[in-house]
Amino acid sequence: MRILFLTDNFPPEVNAPATRTYEHAREWVKMGHEVTVITCAPNFPRGKVFQGYKNRWHQEETIDGIRVIRVWSFIAPNRGIVKRLIDFISFSVTSFLAGLRVKTDLIVATSPQFFTALSGRALSWIRRIPWVMEVRDLWPESIKAVGAAKLGPFIRYFEWEEFRCYKSARKIIVVTDSFRDQLVRRGNFAHKIEVVKNGCNRDLFHPVPKESELLQQLGLLGKTVIGYIGTLGMAHKLDFILRCAKALEAETKYHFLIMGDGAKKEELLQLKEELQLTNVTFHPPVPKQQVSRYVGILDVALINLRRSDTFLSVIPSKIFENAGMEIPILMGVQGEAQKIIESYGAGRCFIPENEESFIKELHALTDNPAEYEKCKEGCQKLAADFDRKVLARQMMEHLLQAYELRKR
Repeated sequence: MRILFLTDNFPPEVNAPATRTYEHAREWVKMGHEVTVITCAPNFPRGKVFQGYKNRWHQEETIDGIRVIRVWSFIAPNRGIVKRLIDFISFSVTSFLAGLRVKTDLIVATSPQFFTALSGRALSWIRRIPWVMEVRDLWPESIKAVGAAKLGPFIRYFEWEEFRCYKSARKIIVVTDSFRDQLVRRGNFAHKIEVVKNGCNRDLFHPVPKESELLQQLGLLGKTVIGYIGTLGMAHKLDFILRCAKALEAETKYHFLIMGDGAKKEELLQLKEELQLTNVTFHPPVPKQQVSRYVGILDVALINLRRSDTFLSVIPSKIFENAGMEIPILMGVQGEAQKIIESYGAGRCFIPENEESFIKELHALTDNPAEYEKCKEGCQKLAADFDRKVLARQMMEHLLQAYELRKR
């Protein structure tokens, strides 16, 4: 089957949408399918085009057998509203134009961001080719959760467009059971919704010995390293983590390693200076192939989101990569994500934005060697059940079903 996949993010970007799309597409190519990805020049999250690329109207490359078409878009950093909306809309337009020229049997469009789905829907209508909507984020619901936009006619319009996308898509693939339940409550979509959760590339994320040289280079030898590796965005509430670090400053064994980039990085660096933190190290992002080196030196993998009912349905993809390397997880996310961690015994969960709960669960994890080893075993079981190769095959089954429906 020939698959056209529209996505705003793709390697060398290293965020969750880019990783999921690339790892699925790579497996589909190995299965004998022809995959074309339309994306933009890599620039997330700083809004600066990566070295070796240019923001051109059209450029092509092949990555692990995947045909990658990069189109022009208005590039903006991952913060603010107006410029990001222009960014999203511009990619929607240019990806649509590029998609008109690609021979394909099926169109897949993924969110975030939502305007990519509009491009996929329009291509499906113009070319009379079925399309599948992959829902990684309930947008625009998620932007309301982080306070990025006020309620108003624009949000209501986007919600109307969102409903039209769900209605027209041949299949809807969501990443959590909670997303499926929410969509079922909002419309007659149950017959077309499939769940394919995020997972772990176990070829890349597997247990490794701690690199003492890297620990020494970072000044972390002899420390219990609590690490957050990922986007430093509005949803992640890392100012709360810095305040927890301040409360733990007297316990000199603990050190926080925060690695990544995003909309809140400058504010977080400023807060670190204001709090005069000596137990927090910020590190710039590294290429995806190097991330596992840094995960491997962690004693505790930190996953955190701000407290919001919207995030009860979210399963952060970092869960699976950390579990693959058997790093026990300390998580401040409730709902479906918490159920996964607790059912596998892969870590401890604290109440989001509750400092007392954070410190209590951290101690419960690090002060009890038996509990810590139990969590490592839980991580091993979790990673095995969420192997990305298995999930890619599962998603392909749903795509083939969408294609077969075309012939009826």
